[in-house]
Amino acid sequence: MAKIVFLGAGSTVFAKNVLGDCLLRDSLRDSHIALYDINAKRLRESKKMLDTLNANLNKSRARITTHLGVANRRKALQGANYAVNAIQVGGYDPCTITDFEIPKKYGLRQTIADTLGIGGIFRALRTLPVMLDFAHDMESVCPDAWFLNYTNPMSMLTGGLLRGSYIRTVGLCHSVQCCSQSLLESLGLLEKYPVTEVRQYVAGINHMGWLLKIEHRGRDLYPEIKTLAAAKLRQWRKGSPKSGNMVRLEMMLQLGYYITESSEHMAEYLPHFIKSSHPELIDTFNVPLDEYPRRCVRQIEKWAQMSKDLVENPNLTHKRSHEYGASIMDAIETNRPDEIGGNVLNHGLIPNLPPLACVEVPCLVNANGVQGCYVGDLPEPCAAYNRTCINVQLLTIEAALERRRDRIYQAAMLDPHTAAELTLDQIRNLCDDLIEAHGNWLPKYR
Repeated sequence: MAKIVFLGAGSTVFAKNVLGDCLLRDSLRDSHIALYDINAKRLRESKKMLDTLNANLNKSRARITTHLGVANRRKALQGANYAVNAIQVGGYDPCTITDFEIPKKYGLRQTIADTLGIGGIFRALRTLPVMLDFAHDMESVCPDAWFLNYTNPMSMLTGGLLRGSYIRTVGLCHSVQCCSQSLLESLGLLEKYPVTEVRQYVAGINHMGWLLKIEHRGRDLYPEIKTLAAAKLRQWRKGSPKSGNMVRLEMMLQLGYYITESSEHMAEYLPHFIKSSHPELIDTFNVPLDEYPRRCVRQIEKWAQMSKDLVENPNLTHKRSHEYGASIMDAIETNRPDEIGGNVLNHGLIPNLPPLACVEVPCLVNANGVQGCYVGDLPEPCAAYNRTCINVQLLTIEAALERRRDRIYQAAMLDPHTAAELTLDQIRNLCDDLIEAHGNWLPKYR
């Protein structure tokens, strides 16, 4: 019987997806599921929701316990086989608001701010210390467990955990399994090429993985895709309605390969699209500035109804999601091999990326755990763009692990979007302002 701990169990919707998937796997139906959170109300809601799913899907075979607050965290983790991490440190209010509003005072605009950029840097700085606390608890009470990280910024947090702890860790994101579908859908090709008949091969870094191959029954689809994308982009750039995927398609035509993550993300990873000197690009490429705060506000407004639908519904059910978590646990428990796209330390898997980079590559999963597969060199333009992100990631990890303020400045100095908009003095002042505004959400730096 496996023990699965869900850290951040108050994320009720995501807990439903990952743990609901577990309840549908024969190897995991009798698991002990330990729910951990620091918010009592959200923890109760998730417990009630999961009890209903356990009854409706699983004849109540799983044992479900709740563990509230830091004082009970070790008990939650005691003897665990798997720990699923889905936390958000600081929440929308105050920390996400801070990440957006203070940079705006310097003229620095963002879209999502959870992966790279100044917002991604500070999200990592306040989150990695908490995750390292989790990992150090695990070293004491479940040293052989697997840590499945779903929290962003994925590369910084997974890479930092792998360097700051010996707990076995893999980072998971659903952008890989959705990559081909998003491309085909945006070009109106899904009916012609059903995604179940399409083979893809993806490697790179999280949110900037490259669709190196896309084939339908052995035929390369890229020539047709690029011709159609070029025509549609010409049409969309002339006027409305516009696609929400224009940044990705434009970069595919520039570099030759499609990217795993959405255009709103991609726009702020690069120096090309959000430019105060060229404000027309925002409309031309349909870049949704301040998108993440809008999503947060909408989700908060809708939560009362969502909670009722999830928590108070006695007939609640679940179908398997596309998340990797349950597949990983099932493959380890049964030794039936599976393949995922996972985030692991590079160590030569992609030779033209730094060895300490956290890369997103095909991984084999079986009773030995998650093992990254050798990819080889990426096309050099793709590797070059990855390295611009990796520079920021590695320096932010050092800032967090060594508590070095200078590394925070240097990470921001090398961030492509921040560096394209601000002077060195502005960057240092912005970092100082963010450190002060975040207050006790951050540790002290030397």
